[in-house]
Amino acid sequence: MNTIVGKIDGKNLRIAVVVSQINKSVTDKLCKGAVDTLISSGVTDENITVVKVPGVMEVPRITSILSEIDVFDGIIALGVVVKGETTNSDYVSKESSRGVAQTSLTGQIPVMFGILTTDNMDQAMNRAGGKAGNKGSECATGVLEMIDIENQISKLSL
Repeated sequence: MNTIVGKIDGKNLRIAVVVSQINKSVTDKLCKGAVDTLISSGVTDENITVVKVPGVMEVPRITSILSEIDVFDGIIALGVVVKGETTNSDYVSKESSRGVAQTSLTGQIPVMFGILTTDNMDQAMNRAGGKAGNKGSECATGVLEMIDIENQISKLSL
């Protein structure tokens, strides 16, 4: 029986982090968590590219473009949508999720989804390094595992 489990090893990997600038107090922490975890996992600083986009709706577009240029081994998409007084947050959450998921499913490289959807800023801060951990860091380990899993699967056909 073959069991495939991803290893967390960033040596020689190139990773892009796409991060929304909306709710910057949260997204800066998500980005720092991702970058710190990538570096501690062996990705060199020069092999990490952080792309800061204006809002959450721009994350899927840039994620898609980056997935097509054959430069990166994986992408981390980060942002936060906090529920407001209108239904706008529902649309932003749904469409940004759909866009990142489409790239993840149809693209050539792994994409990790790290867009938080929360009811308030306290929940968002808890997911950005508070008592609920750091989703950016989780996405960093996840993308490294996915890269390794896909590499292992590609060797099965040899």
